[in-house]
Amino acid sequence: MSPSASSLTGSPAGSPAGGGAGGTAGGAAADVPAIRLRNLTKTFGAKNIGETKAVDGVDLDIRQGEFFSMLGPSGSGKTTVLRLIAGFELPTSGTIELEGQDVSGKAPFQRDVNTVFQDYALFPHMSLVDNVAYGLRVRGMKKAERRERAVEALDRVQLRKFVARRPSQLSGGQRQRVALARALVVEPKVLLLDEPLGALDLKLRQRMQIELKELQRSLGITFIFVTHDQEEALTMSDRIGVFNNGKLAQIGTAHEIYQRPTGAFVANFVGTSNLFGADVATTLYNRSSQFVLRPERLTVHWDGAGTTAGLEGVSSLHGTVTSLVYVGHATQVRVALEGGPAVVVLVDNDLPAEQSLVGKNVSVSWADNDAVWLPDAA
Repeated sequence: MSPSASSLTGSPAGSPAGGGAGGTAGGAAADVPAIRLRNLTKTFGAKNIGETKAVDGVDLDIRQGEFFSMLGPSGSGKTTVLRLIAGFELPTSGTIELEGQDVSGKAPFQRDVNTVFQDYALFPHMSLVDNVAYGLRVRGMKKAERRERAVEALDRVQLRKFVARRPSQLSGGQRQRVALARALVVEPKVLLLDEPLGALDLKLRQRMQIELKELQRSLGITFIFVTHDQEEALTMSDRIGVFNNGKLAQIGTAHEIYQRPTGAFVANFVGTSNLFGADVATTLYNRSSQFVLRPERLTVHWDGAGTTAGLEGVSSLHGTVTSLVYVGHATQVRVALEGGPAVVVLVDNDLPAEQSLVGKNVSVSWADNDAVWLPDAA
């Protein structure tokens, strides 16, 4: 099926081009969010057959010129929020504002946003330049001008020399760039990206992550990026919103989300975390809350005694090595702690020269100030 004109243009025919640098064109004040969601709710199904609340009372401000990622597992509500912002779904309740204007009930072509999909949705029978110029053609721009704009957009994503090719003659990464050029050529205030890198192989995906972030910085347009890949979100984002069961579990920078998760779900979903229960916390700290420690914050003492006994601000527990997983730059050592959980410790590859470390008695220590306490489990 061919992509609809509304999904390609992102704004009504004849309307002024949207955001320039920072997405502030059209007189929008810099302190007005690019996107503002208030008590946004979306319910699917009917009451008599059972309703599903895909989005549950989301409040969110996305800043002008920000690279904002919506991160979460399948079914967490992130893609539905993106579709609500794009206008492909209408909210059950709540409001969506674009630069201070309520667009909650408007059609996709009435919103100055544009969407890049995972499958790119390119027209196979058109050349690259015609694919990119399609949205401008729908808006009534003259042929010479739209071709010039389309070539400039392809040059921006380093594909100028391929203007006459068709999508089938390109690699997956190149098709992804064409889809970006087509979305950006109409200069939307906000660009929505629905897992656009999901179909690429690992190396290409990593390269495109860097290119996409650099492109966003050079354009200054607000990017809203949906992904279930935590590495993508941590690599590219100015801020991240972590979704769970239709709600926002936490909003913050990559550093804040990783180093200071506010709940067990975020701690476990973003990276690897070692969760210590209230029983261990009571024994070690006389507190009845859960806390988490990242693998790189733990140290294994292979002699089983360690050098931390009596040190102020340091805690340790004895345990037994259950497995080792080589991950290239380091080794994940899994240790079953006595009176505690099974933990993962990230260590360098300078391991003791023993035939087998599995079953070895060790101790695991950490600095007390590296423990992240989870207030929602208090």
